[in-house]
Amino acid sequence: MFERMARLLMLLLVSWVVMTFTHELGHLIGGWTCGATLQAVDMWPWRLPYSLFDPDPLPLVTLWSGPILGVLLPVGLAAYLRHNWMWFVAHFCTLANGLYLATAWYSGDRFLDTQRLFAHGASPLAIGLYCILTIGFGYIGFRRSIARVYLYTGRTTESSETNI
Repeated sequence: MFERMARLLMLLLVSWVVMTFTHELGHLIGGWTCGATLQAVDMWPWRLPYSLFDPDPLPLVTLWSGPILGVLLPVGLAAYLRHNWMWFVAHFCTLANGLYLATAWYSGDRFLDTQRLFAHGASPLAIGLYCILTIGFGYIGFRRSIARVYLYTGRTTESSETNI
């Protein structure tokens, strides 16, 4: 029992670090590919990481790159590695990125991604669709991943039918 809980807590910690890193890395990649000039960055996972670009010729690309790559990078790595623990991380990242945009929308905090996306002309429909898809698929996958990790029997890879 203790070993299972310790495994679950360790994976949650790893998932948080991966989620914050890949999300912010997405912003950095988006900004750099659009020719934005990085003014400040903080990638430490125990605070909300951030990156500030000025000037940023395509701020929507920079802003959308965080939540998009924050999901695609962990999911792509999980598909490649095919380990239960990596699917746990990938599903956590999917759910967390969707919940982040949804709660940032609700909070109205002008420094969070959702309000910044709106300020630069992002469609509420696009953000809502992103939130619905990532929260929906992330929740279902994360629930399954918790069961697989918590009830771990020694099998390390998922079968092809359960990778959806």
